[in-house]
Amino acid sequence: MPKPIEIAVVSGKGGTGKTVLTACLAALIEDKVVADCDVDAPDLHLLLRPSIRREEAFSGNQRATIDAEMCTSCGKCLEVCRFKAIVAAGESGDETYHVDSLDCEGCGVCTWSCPVGAITMEDTQGGKWFVSDTRFGTLVHASLGVAEENSGKLVTIVRSEARKVAIETGHRLVFIDGPPGVGCPVIASIAGVDLAVVVTEPTLSGLHDLERVLGLTRHFGVRTGVVVNKYDLNGEVCLQILEFLRINRVPLLGRIPFDTMVNRAVAAGKTVVEYSDSKVAREIRFASEQMMDLIRKEQGARAAEAPKEC
Repeated sequence: MPKPIEIAVVSGKGGTGKTVLTACLAALIEDKVVADCDVDAPDLHLLLRPSIRREEAFSGNQRATIDAEMCTSCGKCLEVCRFKAIVAAGESGDETYHVDSLDCEGCGVCTWSCPVGAITMEDTQGGKWFVSDTRFGTLVHASLGVAEENSGKLVTIVRSEARKVAIETGHRLVFIDGPPGVGCPVIASIAGVDLAVVVTEPTLSGLHDLERVLGLTRHFGVRTGVVVNKYDLNGEVCLQILEFLRINRVPLLGRIPFDTMVNRAVAAGKTVVEYSDSKVAREIRFASEQMMDLIRKEQGARAAEAPKEC
């Protein structure tokens, strides 16, 4: 089974409609596995309503632990911990030490400084990831714990598992609901994908964020298309976005109008393409067709460039 085609839906900021669009793609297009890689604030499950099939713990960091029986109360760990995570209790000269897990950053300096080896680093559970069933097929998703780190690592796990499920089940596509912004989780979501779909909106900040995301996809050599959501709220800025796309030769996949029908669909726990046949639903269908056309062209170009067998 060949590697599935991966399509990441991303945006420069939250609230542009990225997850709503991804849920609609899941409803419209068959032969796919869906991955929610917005692990810091996942919400795709609110529309897809998954039934969890498999649950796994995620360890993204380590915390120091002091063995009270081995500890000689020398205080060296207290001296070297720049995060003030080592806590002393007791009378002067007879202190006992323990680690405040909320302050510990897992740097490990205390373990190197302890002369008797009383401090060890232990894995901590930073979140969970899941493989679930939905009415649109398999969803791989995750949830990172409050104030936990290494969301990029968790994104990589979710992507890898979604790819694995697609290969095992013979599905051709993987849709990725990526996180907003241009940080580490976004890089982990788009690196190596076949197509990035950037969702933007007609505001000056939306245009600025679009420029940043396109700079990121260009850096990683990822083919990119753009969807302008709520395009009719600001015609002047929308025209600026279209001109920017023309100059930079970035395909426009669709322009989706503002419609309160989307809010009613979300409140009902459905995608807007299930909920109605309104203009916004039709435009999303058109954008999905444009996206798949772009993928077919990309795959055709790659096949043409591939070396021929003798």
